[in-house]
Amino acid sequence: MTVQNPALIDRACLIVHGPDQPGIVAALAALITRHNGNIVTLDQYSSDPVGGDFFQRVVFHRLDLIAAMGDIEADLAKTLEPFGMEWTLTDQSVPKRMAILASKSDHCLLDLLWRHRRGELPVTIPMVISNHTNTAEDVRTFGVPFFHVPSQAGPDKSESEAAILKLLEGNVDFVVLARYMQVFSGDFLEKVGVPVINIHHSFLPAFIGAGPYRKAKERGVKLIGATAHYVTEDLDEGPIIEQDVVRVTHVDTAEDLQRRGADVERAVLSRAVAWHAEDRVIRQGNHTIVF
Repeated sequence: MTVQNPALIDRACLIVHGPDQPGIVAALAALITRHNGNIVTLDQYSSDPVGGDFFQRVVFHRLDLIAAMGDIEADLAKTLEPFGMEWTLTDQSVPKRMAILASKSDHCLLDLLWRHRRGELPVTIPMVISNHTNTAEDVRTFGVPFFHVPSQAGPDKSESEAAILKLLEGNVDFVVLARYMQVFSGDFLEKVGVPVINIHHSFLPAFIGAGPYRKAKERGVKLIGATAHYVTEDLDEGPIIEQDVVRVTHVDTAEDLQRRGADVERAVLSRAVAWHAEDRVIRQGNHTIVF
């Protein structure tokens, strides 16, 4: 059954990107008008008006949108073909399905569940998967199914990855790693077939490995932060969606840094999730345009 957000019924989001050239904005505005649409918001960016790349996000209202989607999509394909543009059109009233993967740390996991319950995240959450069971009861109090998939010891994670893929297949539109402390193989990322978003402290690679906040304290850092990014085969080097920092001083202990770092992680991850769910993020190579 399709779940709809009543506040967003009859609103479509159109994402367009490709080589910049004259006439794109006019052609898209005329197309929306032809289909009795009314533009609600429009954001655009050009990396260079001569030989650069063009990006646009436009949200428009159209009565009985669902019935008109097929005709609009056919017109888009015909209109944008001469421009060589890539595009996606989504019904904003249908929230994306987001699976959450977590380990022992619960701050990002519970924050996402709490924000979702408050209506701050335009998603549905069909499942939480964890390699530990300590958060199971907390997750279930939010009415979200919890699945325990233990991690395998050693470098071969194929069995646990296969179990996770079986749970995700056909049930989600994207995956969020809410401090999930396992590294996925390239095979998993290829088979999962949907975007995967990760959150980590911004010390990488300067404070890589165990005890990053202890190492940061020893170095006397003045800023701590967090980065949310898409996951690729290159560890922690995928396209960045959002970052933030908070200033600290010499009086802060390693425990203070960890606590304040957790606050930043929660905020950064929630913003990244919301922007992805609202189709505000366009990936180009290894960077992003965020409207």
